[in-house]
Order: sequence, then C-alpha cells, then structure tokens
Amino acid sequence: MALPIDVRNGPDTRNNEAVLSEADFYPVMRRLIGDGRRKNNVLLPSIGIPQAPKSREELIIAGAMESCTFRTVMSCVLGGALGAAFGLFTAGVDPNITTEKTPTARAVLKEMGERSKSYAKNFAIVGAMFAGTECVVESYRGKSELINGTMSGAIVGGVIGLRAGVKAAALGAAGFAIFSTAIDYYMRH
Repeated sequence: MALPIDVRNGPDTRNNEAVLSEADFYPVMRRLIGDGRRKNNVLLPSIGIPQAPKSREELIIAGAMESCTFRTVMSCVLGGALGAAFGLFTAGVDPNITTEKTPTARAVLKEMGERSKSYAKNFAIVGAMFAGTECVVESYRGKSELINGTMSGAIVGGVIGLRAGVKAAALGAAGFAIFSTAIDYYMRH
C-alpha cells in the first residue's frame, strides 16, 4: 500500500489510502533510519565483513595484550623457547659436540642441555630487550611505523655490542637496525 504525502495541499484522502502528514513522516523516518546521533563511542568500519562491537571484557583483554609489559614478557618467553629449540638443533648437528674421543650418551645429552640453556637465555634476553624498546619507542612517538623497529634495533644492537667496545656497538647498532627493518618491512608487506 503506497503512502502518498502531500504537504502543500493538506492530507490526501483519495482512494481511501492511509496518508502521512509531514509531522507524521519525520518520526517514522527517525524510527526506520535513525536520528543521525551516535549511540555509542564505537566506530564500525563501513567496509569489509560486518562485526559486532567488542564487549567490555574483550576490550580489557585486547588492552592487556597490547601493553608493553605483556609484549615484553611474551617476547622473552617465546624467544627462550625458540632459543632452546635452536640450541638443541645446533647441538645435534655439531660434529664436535664433546671433547672426548668416543662420546657417551650422557656427555652428548649434557652438552645439548647446556647449549639449549645458553641459546634460550640469549634469545630470551634479546627478544625482551627488543620488544620492550620497540614498545617504549612506539608509545613515545605515538605512531606504529617502520622506523620504530629500526630505532629499537639500533638501540638494542648498540647496547649488546657495547660490551665489546664503541666500534662493536656502532656495528651492532647498524646491523641490528638493518635486520629489524628488513624483518619489519617483510612482515608489514
């Protein structure tokens, strides 16, 4: 059934059809379309797959997972696990794993454990240093850009190389910055 509206000549009662006046039209449109005011602070993207707004609990979890502390601890734990696996692998393929002529299983396992612990500790420290530094740089700059990884790589590489001297610190800073920039560029594209 059509709803003709004629606001100039008054209500139209032809053909016994229901008629909406201008005063009746706007409340109906507001009810169907909305009044144009935002209902909440959540902005949903107008493209892509429609998603429901996140609940309060989901926002709290997302905020905790994006915090510098969580990112640093997670990088430390995952770096340690990756280092342990890498140490175990390198100990398994190293032909000179022990100094004995005929290594025993106990000596081989001991060497593999020591190498895994050493690699795990080093990877965990470097992972935590890099993640923490990158998060602090990103928080300070207020942007998530490629340069954040470059800056934090230079800082971490310089600090690690500083134990061997100023020249080693400069080379470590340059090398770690280039490496972190390359990895970050690859991950972003």
